[in-house]
Amino acid sequence: MNTSGSKETPASPAVLYQERQWVPWYWWLAGLGISFLTAAQIAHNRDEIWFWVPFIFFGTIALWSLWRLSSTHIAVEKDADGLTWLRAGDANLPAAVVSRTLAVPATAKRNAMGRQLDPAAFVVSRSWIPEMAMFVLDDPEDSTPYWLVTSKDPDALLAAFHS
Repeated sequence: MNTSGSKETPASPAVLYQERQWVPWYWWLAGLGISFLTAAQIAHNRDEIWFWVPFIFFGTIALWSLWRLSSTHIAVEKDADGLTWLRAGDANLPAAVVSRTLAVPATAKRNAMGRQLDPAAFVVSRSWIPEMAMFVLDDPEDSTPYWLVTSKDPDALLAAFHS
């Protein structure tokens, strides 16, 4: 019982690994370029306002879309009880239900995401990230056979997951 009058808060989990999966820098340039060209087509032979309003409108939509595409976070955390968790976007995977893991190199990603993909698998994939990590589950209460998660450094992700 806490007699000091302050509220007890649970300890925040220790972050062992994290990455944010940003789109490539040239996608941002392409988004602004497409916005510029679209606005220029609309403003052809008209006043400047016909350029700036569409450019701001389409540029905002392009930048917002790219920001949303870049919102995926991958993290490995260890909670106060010592249990390791994989967080991929809004989904959480405890290490206790994972039987084995492996890194999927860029050369095998096409097969892993194509003909060999189990429809019941949980997938967090970003096309601009070439490598993945696979987490094979051993949970009788879950019909998901494995997780496939894109990662900039799958070896570091798996090392943190196993620590």
